[in-house]
Formats: sequence, C-alpha cells, structure tokens
Amino acid sequence: MSGDSGYHFVDEDESSDKTPLAGRFRGFLPVVLDVETGGFNANTDALLEIAAITLTMDARGYLVEESEFHADIEPFEGANLEQAALDFTGIDPSDPERNSRPETEALRELFQMIRREVKAHGCTRAIMVAHNAHFDQGFVHAAAQRCDLKRNPFHPFSSFDTATLSGLALGQTVLARACQASGIEFDGSSAHSALYDTRKTAELFCLIVNRWKDLGGWKS
Repeated sequence: MSGDSGYHFVDEDESSDKTPLAGRFRGFLPVVLDVETGGFNANTDALLEIAAITLTMDARGYLVEESEFHADIEPFEGANLEQAALDFTGIDPSDPERNSRPETEALRELFQMIRREVKAHGCTRAIMVAHNAHFDQGFVHAAAQRCDLKRNPFHPFSSFDTATLSGLALGQTVLARACQASGIEFDGSSAHSALYDTRKTAELFCLIVNRWKDLGGWKS
C-alpha cells in the first residue's frame, strides 16, 4: 500500500513469487546504502552523494551483491554546508567534474530501482543496511520528504546497522577496522566516497550474514 506517509509497501498480490531472500528477512529486501553530506543535521545540511547496492541470494543460500547505484547530488536550495564536513569528505560541491544531479532526480531513480528489486524478489519493502544506519536513514528520509517523493521504498524506521553487527561479530565498530578484522581489504585513501563505503559495507554485511549461516544460525 502507499499513502500520505510517503512510504511504499508492496501488497502480497502486487509482488511476484517470493524468493528465498524474501524468506530470509521476513519480507524485507536489504539495500546497502551510504551518504556523504554537508553536516550532521538531516533537515538543514546538504545531501552531497549517495550510493546503494541491492542484495540477492545465490543458489547455495548465500547473500551476494546485485544492483549498484551512485549519484553526486546538488545541494538543495538554502542547504547548509559545514566546512569541517567538506574537509572531512574532500567533496567540493562547486566542482564541475562532479556531474551532480538534483536530489529529486537522483532519489527518484534510486527508489525506482529498489522498488523493481523488491517486486522481483517477492518482498514487501526495502530495509536499509548502513554503517551507523541512523545517520544515513535520517538524510534519505529527510530528502525524500523535501522532494515530496510519495513512494519511498524503505521501511520508515527499521534498519540493519553494520556498526552494531560488527561489534557483535568482530569486536569492532569502525568500518575500516571491522573490514580489516574480517579479512576484507580496505583502502583508507578511498574512504568517505559513498560508493566505496557502500561496497565495503555490503561486503561486510554479506560476510557476517553468511558466516552466521555457516555456523548453523540460519538454514535455507
């Protein structure tokens, strides 16, 4: 169903046959996401970059990466840009080589991709997977409301936080350290790029979920 809330939940008769992935997460399609921003306030600070990777399940029941999305975003009109945040990410919003797009255009394309994957897997909605997910979730939902996008595929408040999962599984909560502890290569000079961080977060989430399967915690 969809309504004034702006969040879109696929009805049972609207989705295709359920895949094993739909059964793994109770109808949720995990979508790994990362944003780079002009500050910490989702309502006032600019969304500058967004990347997402949808996940699927292979024939053995292991979680693997599927579709990928990335966009550089133009700051919305009146957006706040904290210099400290720009220094941290290395993003220059005025750089013409960024090929930045309006956030409405980028989010609409991203949401369409996710809704297609939700339907293809027989899921009912998407659930965000992110490192310190509350931060990314806040910026995506604030931007969707600001752009008046009516069919936000993400669950309005639930998420999978890889910082929490890494703390449990690996004893690390920083993305770079969690990757290193799990044997995933991590290049610190490439960090704070939304696409690079999304790829590493996806690797990490899949590794933790698949390792739990190997330990007998979930059987396909």
